[in-house]
Amino acid sequence: MAILEIAELTHVYSAGTPFEHLALDHVSFSVEKGEFIGVIGHTGSGKSTLMQHLNGLLKPTSGKVLLGGRDIWSDKAFTRQARFRVGLVFQYPEYQLFEETVYRDIAFGPKNMGLTPEEIDRRVREAAALVGLSEEQLTMSPFDLSGGQKRRVAIAGVIAMEPEVLILDEPTAGLDPAGREGILGNIDQFRRKKHATVMMVSHSMNDVAKMADRLLVMSGAKLVMNGTPNEVFQQAKELLEMGLDIPEVTRIFLRLREMGLPVEPVYTVEQAQASLVRRKGEGHA
Repeated sequence: MAILEIAELTHVYSAGTPFEHLALDHVSFSVEKGEFIGVIGHTGSGKSTLMQHLNGLLKPTSGKVLLGGRDIWSDKAFTRQARFRVGLVFQYPEYQLFEETVYRDIAFGPKNMGLTPEEIDRRVREAAALVGLSEEQLTMSPFDLSGGQKRRVAIAGVIAMEPEVLILDEPTAGLDPAGREGILGNIDQFRRKKHATVMMVSHSMNDVAKMADRLLVMSGAKLVMNGTPNEVFQQAKELLEMGLDIPEVTRIFLRLREMGLPVEPVYTVEQAQASLVRRKGEGHA
């Protein structure tokens, strides 16, 4: 069942002025409940503009965004509801922290939902635990935390609203490898525990190859590919021509094919290992 349906979505910035810019050009796709969707594309391809339409931060120039089959702009009350049901974590969300304590920052969204103090407390503590924050850290100022911990606080603030769809724009940008793995683990844990739908914009082909059920590829304001990681990364040459990267292991296996070795395309280390084991079993090693 589709939780989100995007139909012929078009967005023009500064329409009718000398600065007019087409950011989205008749984009259509649907997202099934519980899916993990990776969104990739070069800078300026329309990824972030697309994400900001999915919870009503931007209004389409034309086309529709349907949440549970209903246009999110059908009336003001539903638009407001959509902003809680579809949670959006911006790139570098830690720059939006502003409260005196971590607890109050995480509680900000649930308070705006008009929940009881008891429900707010439950959500804050559960969200904090999901992203690996301790009870002691809840009493601290967010500005006394490390960059990775601040990122966790910001993500917890959106998770605490218990959105049906969680959208993340480059959630691991600027983090060290340990921080990246931690954040990705937190996202996956939230998805599994809450049976939520996740859409993640990322420049890391390794991350989306490992985590996503399906990939959307944006280029020049258009959706140019929509398929499983296997289907998309089999078009590695087309991705490279668009200025996109591919998983390092895919690059290596492409080079092996160019050298004449009959290896199939792979996009994860696990697939590469399985391919090499098969070849060894077939006596090619």
